Amino acid sequence: MASPASESRRLECLSFISAGTPEADGARDQLAKIYGNCDPAASDVVVALGGDGLMLQTLHRFMGRNKPIYGMNRGSVGFLLNEFRLEGLRERLADAQASIVHPLIMEAHDSAGKMHTARAINEVSMLRQTFQAAKLRILIDKKERLGELIADGLLVSTPAGSTAYNLSANGPILPLDAQLMALTPISAFRPRRWRGALLPDKAKVRIDVLECEKRPVAAVADHTEIRNVRTVEIAMDHETGLVLLHDPGHSLEERILREQFGY
Repeated sequence: MASPASESRRLECLSFISAGTPEADGARDQLAKIYGNCDPAASDVVVALGGDGLMLQTLHRFMGRNKPIYGMNRGSVGFLLNEFRLEGLRERLADAQASIVHPLIMEAHDSAGKMHTARAINEVSMLRQTFQAAKLRILIDKKERLGELIADGLLVSTPAGSTAYNLSANGPILPLDAQLMALTPISAFRPRRWRGALLPDKAKVRIDVLECEKRPVAAVADHTEIRNVRTVEIAMDHETGLVLLHDPGHSLEERILREQFGY
């Protein structure tokens, strides 16, 4: 039975996007012969064929357009993707469960005074650019919470991204529907025992880079990198919703829950 989110989903026009590898290109060509291949802008559903990297690129490409994205794994890890099969695709799409995720919006001011804006589906991370550790000051809703963090860096993660870089940095896994963001240090030196914080997803995070000339820091929103930043402000973009489709029993929410139990 189709989920409520799929009852009015149009499936006439499908678009297939490949990661550009031989395996992904071959899958695209096979699927296009069976189902046709519409222009992505006019399609009802975009089917991404590759790995998690392509899935993130596709979500960024169609951000703000409310277009459902269904991924099939023709890459390596495939955490965000469904199993690849040629047959029964329209039936799978009709039954698919929709997950809505909201990205982070980053505003970064660099050492030249220029402001850069980018969005992140997984996380915004701040990383040292040289052999010297970064020195960072953390403010939440304009109130200083940590005057000096000495570390390799720091990241702010969405629930959807909490099982990615955030988890590798020993940050917490967040349920997909949690109204939270994870603030996680990367190899903290001082304070040595600070493990980060859970923040309401309405919080405004500001990170100031201390000694920025001596200890330069880069800010990265998914795959967008800004170097030599002085100040970075991060908040959840509640106005933008991204629609991911997964087969029943394999929703993003279910996968994140499984990660908490190690399988």
